[in-house]
Amino acid sequence: MIETMTPPVVQDHSDELREKGYCIIRGAVPRETIAALDQDLAGDFARTPFCEGAFYGATTKRFGRLLIRSEHAAALVRHPGILATVEKLLSPWCDRIQLNVTQAIGIHPGAPAQMPHRDQDMWRAPVGEAEYLVNVIWPLTHFTAANGATMVWPSSHGANALAPEPPNTPVAAEMAPGDALLFLGSTLHGAGANTTDEVRRGIVIGYSLGWLKPYENQWLAYPPEIARSFPPELAALVGYRQHRPNLGNYEGQCPSVLLGDGADRPLGAIDALRPDQQAMVDAYLEARQAAS
Repeated sequence: MIETMTPPVVQDHSDELREKGYCIIRGAVPRETIAALDQDLAGDFARTPFCEGAFYGATTKRFGRLLIRSEHAAALVRHPGILATVEKLLSPWCDRIQLNVTQAIGIHPGAPAQMPHRDQDMWRAPVGEAEYLVNVIWPLTHFTAANGATMVWPSSHGANALAPEPPNTPVAAEMAPGDALLFLGSTLHGAGANTTDEVRRGIVIGYSLGWLKPYENQWLAYPPEIARSFPPELAALVGYRQHRPNLGNYEGQCPSVLLGDGADRPLGAIDALRPDQQAMVDAYLEARQAAS
C-alpha cells in the first residue's frame, strides 16, 4: 500500500485584510526559526550605526539584505500562507508580485513614537483605487505596548486613506516571536514609543506590485552571483523574472537568463506580452495578411 502525503493547508488571510486593513497570524513559524534568525543578525545589529532623520529615528537601527545575512530569512519571505494572501490581494493590479524589502529594525530605549504613515505613500499614485503593497512584521523579541509595538489604525485602509482622520483609534500589535503582523500599504501605522530599558527587534518583509520600483534595490542587494544560489521561486521574487509586458528585461529577455550559462553571449529580444496584448498583435498581423 502506497501512502500519499496530504499537502499542508495554506490559510488565506485576504478577507480579514480587506475588512480591517491588518491581521495577526499567531504561530506563523516556529519560535526556533526566529531565535536562529535573531542570533544570525546579532552581529549586524551591534555593528550597524543608528539612523539619521526624524522618520527613521535617531534611536533606531535598520539594515536590509536579510537573505544573504541569514539562511533562515528565506523561510519568512517564502511563507506559503502569506505569499498566497499577498498574491490574492495584489494580483488584480499586476502580472506578478515582487519582494519590496527585507529589513531588520531595532528600536532602542527612549525611542519616541514614529509618525503615523502609510507605506503606499512612497509612490505618487492614486489612493483608494488599488493596493500597491502588503507588509509583514515579524517580531524577533516580544512586542509590547510599552517597548514600541507597531501601532495600527483599524479600517484606515483603502478609500478611508482619503479621509482627513482615521475612523478608529490605534491598537498596539502585541506579538511573540513566531507571530506575524500583516497590513496593507494603505493602512495607517507606526512604531510605538519604547519606554522600557530593552531593545525591541523585529523584521519587516514587504511585497509589492511587480511593476513598481521597489523600496530596496533588489538587483544590487542580490546580484546574479548571489541569486544563482536561490531557488527559482525566490530568485523570481527578488527580480529575476520579467513582468509582462517586457518590464525588467535584460537585453530583451527575462533576467533569469543571468542565472544560467551563456548570458554573456549576444541575445535576441523575445516578446513577453500579456494575453490581451498578444491577441491584439495577432489580430493586427492577421488583418495585414488578409489585406495583402
